[in-house]
Amino acid sequence: MELLIMINACKIASSSRVTAVIPFSAKLVPAVLQWIRENIAEWKNCISLGSQRVTSIADRLNVEFALIRKERKKANEVDGMVLVGDVKDRVAILVDDMADTCGTVCHAADKLLSAGATKVYAALIHGILSGPAISRINNAAFEAVVVTNTILQEDKMKHCTKIQVTDISMILAEAIRRAHSGESVSYLFSHAPL
Repeated sequence: MELLIMINACKIASSSRVTAVIPFSAKLVPAVLQWIRENIAEWKNCISLGSQRVTSIADRLNVEFALIRKERKKANEVDGMVLVGDVKDRVAILVDDMADTCGTVCHAADKLLSAGATKVYAALIHGILSGPAISRINNAAFEAVVVTNTILQEDKMKHCTKIQVTDISMILAEAIRRAHSGESVSYLFSHAPL
């Protein structure tokens, strides 16, 4: 409601265009892909918790993929997980848009290791990392958990050496500029300014 009131005030004051920047709304997969390319040379497979994202990422990186299908009883509580695909003797990368308490992503990492994956990384767009998240990540078999800097992570990084942060300020600024000037934002999915 506050946002609508502010937009209305801008329009009344003769603004020709208003661009609202709202946290957690942008899909920043290109930043995560860049981190993967720069930091993991030995991987052969890409695993995701979201089927729409994984096919897009796997196609862009020209790799095979597997899916983890999850069913939830309620928020932050997974009822069951099924791995679809072969991960034996492969490096697995879990890709998800948001991680809160990290129960799902840690459970998925265990599932991948028990299915024969040699290493597991997590690439998360928004690392909320609340409640037991840090403890869960520390106890999980991740090589690294990469998050973007959409949320400050300095304090959490002091308690968990597995967390790595990638800066997405340039792509976010370009997305805002493009949205405000009426240019294509989807252009950034293949031409990210990193």
